[in-house]
Amino acid sequence: MASLDYSPPTIGRPGRHSLIAKWASRSAILCIASLAIYTPSGAREPKSAATYLPATPFSIVDVIPPAPVVGDPRYEADRAIFLETRALQNSNRWRLATRDVSEKPGDLLRDFSCAAGLSLTPEKAPRLTALLVAAAADTARVNNEAKNRFQRARPFKIDAGPICQPAAEVTNSYDYPSGHTTRGWTWATLLAQLLPERAAPILARGRAYGESRIVCGVHNASAVEAGRLSASTTLTVMQRNPRFQADMRTALRELDLLKRRGSANALACGPNEQIIPSIFAPRHLPEPVGP
Repeated sequence: MASLDYSPPTIGRPGRHSLIAKWASRSAILCIASLAIYTPSGAREPKSAATYLPATPFSIVDVIPPAPVVGDPRYEADRAIFLETRALQNSNRWRLATRDVSEKPGDLLRDFSCAAGLSLTPEKAPRLTALLVAAAADTARVNNEAKNRFQRARPFKIDAGPICQPAAEVTNSYDYPSGHTTRGWTWATLLAQLLPERAAPILARGRAYGESRIVCGVHNASAVEAGRLSASTTLTVMQRNPRFQADMRTALRELDLLKRRGSANALACGPNEQIIPSIFAPRHLPEPVGP
């Protein structure tokens, strides 16, 4: 597999890092907090469910911050990030964002394969696929409550700029929180729980999947941050569901079998495909001096 460099080129004016750096520092906390503990049990496995939380015992709008509005510093930060990241158009990172538009299970499994160190497809891992699809249906439903409550316009409707997918696909839906990010972080969190030895690259790919929506220009940075928090909240509540636990055990056995088959499912990926750099990572900065 050819190695691509997804590191974003330097954007914005030299020395201008404050808005992006502040956003990146805040959002990093959510990445660490999202790994809810999966506790397997020896109980008899119940039948798999289409979803795990048919009745959600909480309101996500009580958990995530309200969407930014005019006069909120986050509103202006979102606008600045949108305008600066338009410079990424036609870069490798833009092409990755375009590829990340798809939410099809087969495409998502492909997207996480390098990070997982395994060639994953719905045919090779049907039980894993069913688990991820069912959990993502729950996190999406919960997330949509906030979308419908806040009804925030997407960034390209506030400021002009190119986007990486047809506007007709997103123009009649809302920005905050990002549904793509919620789905990607759901998949990343569960895959990291099932493959803890690959947690860092898997979670980095989940973070990059959300950042692709910023690069694409169809979600604000605050919407991506809220999407991760939304997914983490719902997954935390989901952890003790017996059907969820049973499906996690089944998916774990399926992955163990794929790993035992060794080279047939192994992948050789370049470093920038295993851990995709964040678009908010400072580049070309002086090395720190002193202790």
